[in-house]
Amino acid sequence: MVTLKKDHEIQIMKQAGRIVADVLQLLEELVRPGVDTLTLDEAAEDLIRKSGGIPATKGYRVQGIATPYPASLCVSVNEEVVHGIPRRERVLLEGDIVSVDVVVGVGRYFGDAARTYAVGEIPEARRRLLQVTHESLHRALAAVRGGATLGDVGYAVESYVKSEGFGLVRDYAGHGIGRHMHEPPQVPNYGRPGRGMVLKPGMTLAIEPMVMAGGERVVTKSDGWTVVTADGSDAAHFEKTVLVTPQGAEVLTPWE
Repeated sequence: MVTLKKDHEIQIMKQAGRIVADVLQLLEELVRPGVDTLTLDEAAEDLIRKSGGIPATKGYRVQGIATPYPASLCVSVNEEVVHGIPRRERVLLEGDIVSVDVVVGVGRYFGDAARTYAVGEIPEARRRLLQVTHESLHRALAAVRGGATLGDVGYAVESYVKSEGFGLVRDYAGHGIGRHMHEPPQVPNYGRPGRGMVLKPGMTLAIEPMVMAGGERVVTKSDGWTVVTADGSDAAHFEKTVLVTPQGAEVLTPWE
């Protein structure tokens, strides 16, 4: 069931969102060649806990996956789309791109955001992928307001991404968020204008375009979590949690 958030709930979500934004800002300083992805995770968890939050992904269980998610961040490098597990042996190299997704809980409410970082100087093709994915998020947010539909939001992403010649992840979507990390409704990154659920003020959504340089098929690695592009092409991921208002989207995870 989709829930409309009350003022006191929104205030707590803003606290969680501020911590999320602080983590993503910290990582902007830490992401560089030679750093392993577990170091990023350890720094993020330390900041989350010192700020009064809980790393919501750590220990998170999903039906059908034998082991709970083991880390405080999802860190996905190059062809990894989402849910990459931080590891000491995964060292970032000059020219990599790395997508980081962080979810923080405060007082039983959650904030969720992601962004893709350039590791040092990256090739122009990767820079273009990041630009298009980032812009697609901005276009999605611009479509959010009371009275709009989920189809309007999805179309804003899909029409732009496809026009730029990139592939779109269709097996995973954004989602509602609040007292649970994942709540109804699903927020696909594709759709038709005027179709789907009508957005109402008070809804809180995590909107997260995932874009690929190649084809649109994805597969899951043997760890049960890490999702990669089937053709080995690069992927990027940007996300913000927003509150639907009559005028538009109020960002609750202000990492820019």
